[in-house]
Amino acid sequence: MSRHVLVLAGGLSYEREVSLRSGRRVADALRRSGVDATIRDVDAGLLTALETDRPDAVFIALHGASGEDGSLRGVLDLLGIPYVGAGADASRVAWDKAAAKATLRAVGLPTPDWIALPHETFRELGAQTLLDRIVERLGMPLMVKPASGGSGLGAQAVRTVEELPSAMVGCFGYCDTALIERFASGADIAVSVIDSAMGPQPLPAVEIVPADGVYDYTARYTAGTTTWHAPARLDPETAERVAETAVAAHDALELQDLSRVDLLVDESGGIQVLEVNVSPGLTETSLLPIAVQAAGLDFGAVLAELVEQAIKRS
Repeated sequence: MSRHVLVLAGGLSYEREVSLRSGRRVADALRRSGVDATIRDVDAGLLTALETDRPDAVFIALHGASGEDGSLRGVLDLLGIPYVGAGADASRVAWDKAAAKATLRAVGLPTPDWIALPHETFRELGAQTLLDRIVERLGMPLMVKPASGGSGLGAQAVRTVEELPSAMVGCFGYCDTALIERFASGADIAVSVIDSAMGPQPLPAVEIVPADGVYDYTARYTAGTTTWHAPARLDPETAERVAETAVAAHDALELQDLSRVDLLVDESGGIQVLEVNVSPGLTETSLLPIAVQAAGLDFGAVLAELVEQAIKRS
């Protein structure tokens, strides 16, 4: 039976254009696998459209708050419409990077020390005093990034004390809360996790090597600015530990269907979990499709199976 799947893409977040690219690729891949897939933006007419032409399932290709903070997923739960991906409650936790890091650390997974600082607190308690205490606590260098959000927007490595104020201002331009982490160096590794009948399965790790050393928005979505190694250039023992860590993070946050775990691996093989994404990019330069290809799998077939799982789960 051909399934009718509605792919939600676009939205109003800073990642709208990336989401549209993800949505188009998802819809094309599903169609090649025999699924009747259509794309729709998220707007005031969505609820009426869902009730008038009820899909068998929804594939959420939205990035940013609308697709990842659990709110839309809660609405779909309310309507009783199956969807691919983590549930509303799990998405809320994963979306809040500080909450997700606390959850990961509680189960013994390594993640860099951090402080989450709301903009209001930053203003009311005195910016310079707070920054001085942060440097005393975490040392230098630091990584400043929005406590929620993706695509590297608003994120900046801070190597000197003088760079910290401007990095905070840039971060607050994308989110009301900044996550300040102790900087961790090493190879940038992404492990995508796909749920199957046998449980969560790690795809081959992808090593990310941006041309200018910074995996920012441009490096993520502009062809030719980043080199990927899939599988990552890790020795077998480290590769196994990285895969196990990614699955453990997926499980700790109670995710389902698909996720992407971003990690750093240092020269001695030490692993740090940076963050976990419940709605990973699915564009032509995104990491999950690269991992699917490295695994020798068909992208459309993988997505179609996730759709079937979501329908059966409902």
